[in-house]
Amino acid sequence: MAETPKDAAPPEPPRGPELPEQIANRRASRARIAALGRALYPNRWDPTHLVSDVVANWSSRDAAALDATPEADRTVRVPGRILAIRKMGKAIFLDLSDGVRRVQAYMKKDALRPGDWELLEQLDLGDHVGVAGPVFRTRMGELSVRVGSLDFLSKSLRPLPDKWHGLTDVERKYRQRYVDLVVSPETRKTFEIRAKIVGFIRRFFDSRGFVEVETPMMQTLAGGAAARPFVTHHHALDLDLFLRIAPELYLKRLVVGGFPKVYEINRNFRNEGISTHHNPEFTMLEFYTAYADARDQMALTEELLTSAAREILGTTELPWGEETISLRAPFKRISMVDAILNGPTQAGGRTPVTREALDDLHLLRKIAEEAGVESVERFGDSKGKLLAEIFGAVVEKELLQPTYIVDYPAEISPLSKTKPDDPNTADRFELFIGRMEVANGFCELNDPDEQAEKFRAQVKERGKGDEEAMLYDEDYVEALSYGMPPTAGEGVGIDRLAMLFTNSPSIRDVILFPLMRPKKDKDA
Repeated sequence: MAETPKDAAPPEPPRGPELPEQIANRRASRARIAALGRALYPNRWDPTHLVSDVVANWSSRDAAALDATPEADRTVRVPGRILAIRKMGKAIFLDLSDGVRRVQAYMKKDALRPGDWELLEQLDLGDHVGVAGPVFRTRMGELSVRVGSLDFLSKSLRPLPDKWHGLTDVERKYRQRYVDLVVSPETRKTFEIRAKIVGFIRRFFDSRGFVEVETPMMQTLAGGAAARPFVTHHHALDLDLFLRIAPELYLKRLVVGGFPKVYEINRNFRNEGISTHHNPEFTMLEFYTAYADARDQMALTEELLTSAAREILGTTELPWGEETISLRAPFKRISMVDAILNGPTQAGGRTPVTREALDDLHLLRKIAEEAGVESVERFGDSKGKLLAEIFGAVVEKELLQPTYIVDYPAEISPLSKTKPDDPNTADRFELFIGRMEVANGFCELNDPDEQAEKFRAQVKERGKGDEEAMLYDEDYVEALSYGMPPTAGEGVGIDRLAMLFTNSPSIRDVILFPLMRPKKDKDA
């Protein structure tokens, strides 16, 4: 067993030719533990406390207070992973962790059971052990367990990255999240915050009379959003199925069926590119409110995000890189056209960006080309698609503070109602925070005949090569024919919310196991 001063930083375990040797050494120490008659992987071990419990129960007591407490009242059985080993004279100290907190285990040979010292000499960093003894403070004031018995629980056959360096290889952090969680408290905190976000969302909607439901993740038609789906096959039925791209059409079927307030938190799958904002599988909140409109949903979303930030983070001011995002309501609201007119588009090209120019197809194409939109001709005569592309290319990256973009082109919103006074404009909004889309919502189209017509238009676009255009969902149209009340719906990206709440620059930082290419080097 190596001796490591407590304040010294050992070198990071090697990932090259030396790794097999370290694994072989650890396997040999495991064999010696077996030779001592110890179970290598016992089925269970009965703790009285976890490390966090020990710290919570006794960290506020000084040495005198602990000494004054009867030993039986402070004797614990506590398991943990070894994160540090120090030998000082005739004593050995272990730092044990439960993934949240640490406590020191103090061992002297003459105080242990027969065979425990020999076991101790075969332990490595990363091993799991269980110790039993009274809680006390050392002469240096360190909260510790004076160990009377030591049990072996599991061997770490691979060396852990040390606590000073952690996992410095970003790809390895994502690929081996289990190692990252062991050595990086910051990573663990990120996923604890993410869990708190999901828990808060459930409490928020449950307390307002919403019903949480689950809808199919394998569907015969991929609908509810404009995206390319993943395809799978059910052998018993000999049926091709799609992994869902959104739960929207099923949730609205439930509104038809008599659920006026309904929500779902679950995975969506989109067979598209990967970026710092996109992962092929991601988590969404979708919620639908009967008798409400888009403005009601925007107000509810402001309340959701503001109250979540206050409860989880204790503030509505979020650090975002070197900047700060304020989630104080109300959020800014601006139409897509005004956002383009007021944005940096003017500086991007030679063609003056005016309201008249945005209504002229020829000038609109020129503005799109000058804004950097690729293959402008693929959008044909669609002014709405060109407007959306110009917005995405130029304006979106400027929207740091929470901003609702409203009044989307109707032709890119086939599931949305149009504004009562403008059939070319959808009664729709998207919420942008941190220069990325966080939410999308609208007044739901509930006229079955108009929905059927829009589905047919989507099918035509698909025939022209648009792989993201929707299919005709006959059953959904039939559901609408039974009558859906006025309804507003919205989807919120949980992963992107987690990015904002944890100041994480990449979506992979907030997904425990993001999609990765298979690794080629088995020791990488």
